[in-house]
Amino acid sequence: MQVPLLDLRDQYAPLRDEIMKEIAEICDSQHFILGDKVAKLEKELTEYCGVPHVCGVTSGSDALLIALMVENIGAGDEVITTPFTFFATAGAIARTGAKPVFVDIDEDTYNINPELIEAAVTEKTRAIIPVHLFGQCCDMDKINAIAKKHNLIVIEDAAQSIGAEYKGHRAGSMGDYGCFSFFPSKNLGCFGDGGAVSTNNAERFKLLNIFRNHGQGSTYIHKYVGGNFRLDALQAGILSIKLRELNKWHDGRARNAAIYRELFAASKIGGAVKLPGVADSTTRHIYNQFSVRIGGGKREAVRNFLRENNVGCNVYYPLSLHLQDCFAYLGGKPGDFPVSEAISQEILALPIFPELKKEQLEYVVATIEKAL
Repeated sequence: MQVPLLDLRDQYAPLRDEIMKEIAEICDSQHFILGDKVAKLEKELTEYCGVPHVCGVTSGSDALLIALMVENIGAGDEVITTPFTFFATAGAIARTGAKPVFVDIDEDTYNINPELIEAAVTEKTRAIIPVHLFGQCCDMDKINAIAKKHNLIVIEDAAQSIGAEYKGHRAGSMGDYGCFSFFPSKNLGCFGDGGAVSTNNAERFKLLNIFRNHGQGSTYIHKYVGGNFRLDALQAGILSIKLRELNKWHDGRARNAAIYRELFAASKIGGAVKLPGVADSTTRHIYNQFSVRIGGGKREAVRNFLRENNVGCNVYYPLSLHLQDCFAYLGGKPGDFPVSEAISQEILALPIFPELKKEQLEYVVATIEKAL
């Protein structure tokens, strides 16, 4: 049996004619950057995410960067975030000249541990970037309370979590900014790179629009040094079509996660495979990834066995950010963030996309059982 980690062809097939028509319309218009298609998507995203303002940008990485730039965060500033995330989170901080300050994570949700954040706040701290990892929101009540106490900006890294919910609030609606990625492998993915930034503040939204177009408030008049962060109309048009299907795809992933939990519980290896935790009943996990933990130094053997038996899997993420070569200047060393370091040696993402059949999920669990 073949069980890929992700296969987007079944998602694309029923939408193909509508998408091709949309692409043809944009090609006929010869209007490829920003414009009506982007404005339409931005409006649809405000409604979906429950925020008053959304600004379409070039990628999730640039979404983080532009939010920091609008806040004039740079050299001499510190930004608190997690060491267990995709590189772009800390990379955006470093690109501004600010210092990434890492805080260890919760061992069940893999998200930043809010109980450890306040101890990392200094007089140089300007912002907190919580990452809603793998499709589950952080504990935003505690994070926002710390931010309010110390007058800090909160930038939600919601790259993996559009549609995830925390106490009735959707990801990207609870901080000063929300940053989204539409990379093809995300639950809502375009046909290349794309992203968006949400905000509850009209003045910040105005600045986001200026900064995404080289900082020009009017043609060739530049009050700020911005960047080329403009979203393509082609990507916006495709995303508008796919957005209508997103909740159905979320439900499919949640269904598959529930099946996995049942299968592992009934297997002989339930104790050897730690399943991803869900914070509580008030959260909506959208399962961009279904990442289990395999301890005892057996993760690599299981990964290799799965691949040998045609089951796709991957490790997100194999090295905690404080141990990456590019962040050596921060002085991080093994043992600084023990939970992040331990999980990076045990984590393994299994196939979870909504078009998977139950027999494929059964095959995944049975193959892991054989491996162990």
